[in-house]
Amino acid sequence: MNFNEAIFLIKEIPVGTLIPKPKSGQAEIARWGIRRRSPALIYQIPNHQIPTNPHKKGVTIEEFRKAFEQLMQSGEFKRSWFEDHLPACRKEGSCNFTTIGGIFSLIGLSEYAGPGRYRALA
Repeated sequence: MNFNEAIFLIKEIPVGTLIPKPKSGQAEIARWGIRRRSPALIYQIPNHQIPTNPHKKGVTIEEFRKAFEQLMQSGEFKRSWFEDHLPACRKEGSCNFTTIGGIFSLIGLSEYAGPGRYRALA
């Protein structure tokens, strides 16, 4: 699979789909929008202080591209790589790491391989 095919599949994931996360609870696809001045997949996570107003976070197409290239080249996507190479994405929330991994799992690119690590399936 190349990146264009991957992003097509990501864009086809329906709004409301739950993103698989190993420990951090529920996250779900909210919509496509803008984050860091770029097109991005926006998702929401519960807000425990105001349950009616979930937190919204996002991962840009470019961030997905960089993570995809890392996964395909090295065979894994690790939290340490994420923190070093996607600092703006990490700054918005460390949960963006498991969101990228979870999205890649939804489209059949990766599987959770333990804390801080997703392994390529392709």
